[in-house]
Amino acid sequence: MVAKHVLITGASSGIGRALALRYAAPDTRLTLLGRDAARLESVARDCRDRGATVETAIVEVQDRIGMAAAVEAALLQAPIDVLIANAGVATGLSPGQILEPSDSVRATLAINVTGVFNTVEPAILPMTRRRAGMIAMVGSMAGVRGLPFSPAYCATKAAVHIYAESLRGVMAPHGVDVSLIVPGFVKTPMAAATKSWQPGLMSDMEAAEIIVGGLERRKTVIAFPRFMYYALRFFTFLPPRWVDAVMLRFSADVPQTTEREAI
Repeated sequence: MVAKHVLITGASSGIGRALALRYAAPDTRLTLLGRDAARLESVARDCRDRGATVETAIVEVQDRIGMAAAVEAALLQAPIDVLIANAGVATGLSPGQILEPSDSVRATLAINVTGVFNTVEPAILPMTRRRAGMIAMVGSMAGVRGLPFSPAYCATKAAVHIYAESLRGVMAPHGVDVSLIVPGFVKTPMAAATKSWQPGLMSDMEAAEIIVGGLERRKTVIAFPRFMYYALRFFTFLPPRWVDAVMLRFSADVPQTTEREAI
C-alpha cells in the first residue's frame, strides 16, 4: 500500500518521530499528533523540509473527545490511508519492588489501551465506507508473554494485541487492513531509561524502515527482531513456572511512568 495521508500518534519522539520522517516525502500528507508542542513542531519542520505536507495537533490520546476531533479534522483534509496508533508509556518495577503505584498503573492503562481505542474508533466507519485504508497499532514484545518486572505494561500491550487481532477480522470484509506492530528493544527515550539486557537493540530509524516496509506489504503482524518474537511465542507453550524461573534470573530496573491517573 502506497500511503498518501498518514496519521501518527506519539509523533514527537521515538518510533513515532522516526515513522514521520520515514514517510515524509513531496507526495505525502502527514497528520502528527502529540502533546509536546516544541518537539512536535521540530518533527513537523523536518518533515516539511523533506517535502511533506504536515498538520499537527496537540492532544492527549486518553482524551476521547479531543482525539475524535483531531481524527475528524484530519479526515476533512483528506482520507486517511494509514493510521498508526503509536503513543504509549512504559512503567515497571525496580529490583525488590513488588507493587506498582496504583495511579501510575491506571495512567498506563488510560494511555496504552484507552488511548488506542480513542485513536482507532473515529477512523473505523470512514475507512469502511471508503473500503480502503490501514489501521496499525503498536504493541510490544511485552504483550506476547508477561514479564515479571513490568506487569501493568505487559497487560496493556497484551490488550492491544488482542484488539488488533479481533478488529482485523471485523475490518477485512470491508476492505480495511489491520496490522499489529510488535517491536523489541528500540533506541528511544523509553528504552534508554530501562536498565536491563536489551537483545536485538536497534535504532528508531531502523525500526521505522521495518515497520513501513511491513505496512506497504500489508503484513498482519510486523514483529522484530524475529528471534525474540519466536522465542517468546515458544515460551507460551512451556510450563509457566519454568519460564518464570528463567526470567527472574535476569535483572531489570524499569522506571515508573511519571504519568498519573486523572481523578
